[in-house]
Amino acid sequence: MPFTSLFTPPAINPSATDNRATCEDAITRLTNAIHDADTMVVGAGAGMSTSAGYVYSGERFDRYFRDFARAYGIGDMYSGGFAEYPDLNTYWAWWSRHIYINRYMAPPKDTYGLLRSLLDGRDYTVITTNVDHCFQRAGFPADRLFCTQGDYGLFQSSRTGTSRTYDNERDVKSMLLAQGFTFAHMTADTADDWGELIAPDEVGGWAGIGMTIPDELIPYCPEDGSPMAPNLRCDDTFAEDEAWRRAAERYRAFLETRRVGEPDGSRTLFLDLGSGANTPIIFKFPFMQWTSVNRNAIYASINLGEAVTAPQIADRSILIDADIDATLRDIASRG
Repeated sequence: MPFTSLFTPPAINPSATDNRATCEDAITRLTNAIHDADTMVVGAGAGMSTSAGYVYSGERFDRYFRDFARAYGIGDMYSGGFAEYPDLNTYWAWWSRHIYINRYMAPPKDTYGLLRSLLDGRDYTVITTNVDHCFQRAGFPADRLFCTQGDYGLFQSSRTGTSRTYDNERDVKSMLLAQGFTFAHMTADTADDWGELIAPDEVGGWAGIGMTIPDELIPYCPEDGSPMAPNLRCDDTFAEDEAWRRAAERYRAFLETRRVGEPDGSRTLFLDLGSGANTPIIFKFPFMQWTSVNRNAIYASINLGEAVTAPQIADRSILIDADIDATLRDIASRG
């Protein structure tokens, strides 16, 4: 189902006047739209995980990256992922922390579980640009998910053309131990759930925390011998493995069988949860495009500070400029 953008600025966003009443009305409309929809296509972006507590800056960043901030002038986890490090030993010291706290530690709030409860029993699919495994952790069935941009829990070769990925939990934990970190529930088996990574300030300070890992822990691809990389879509080396390809096909088949982008398609609710400005082509723009074609479709966006739509579909858009977690709880409370 190809996407051709029909939309040009200006975008439409919620009225600035009487925002509380505007938001309340929009939540009521969205609650009704969820109940009335035959099909739901959910897109989740960075704002969803931020609302769940996976915050990449501020106090949470300082808890685990204060040393990197001082040494390299890094201000948040996102920019740290693109920083240049002197060697692979330092690179993996950074990335092991980043991966663990945003993939293997549970998010502070059960926002994803709340969404799952709202979707249970409904005909839905999910496409997400998030790589933090929160949907899987919350119990979403794998056959409902298309995680387009990768998974923090996987390594891949850094060479172009690879299509295999490798689980990384044991490697990441070993890297963290080598830096001097401890965990809430350590066992003899690195495959077990070790729980929270303990912040240095809570166990004696930063003096015992290193910013490198030993050479023997640097991961290399068993197939081509090149250094491993996180399985993240950041350039043309991204590995679309067999699981990724199956998920892409399931998503395509779901859209086609429900005719969500056809003039007389199913009554479809396209629910945009926290899409960002980096990758709107993944689902935000397609959702708007398909809504413009399918006269039975509604586009809804819950996105604090970024709830916008296209002028062409303003009359069939629901915009909620509010926190996702709080909004989902409001909807759930209405039954």
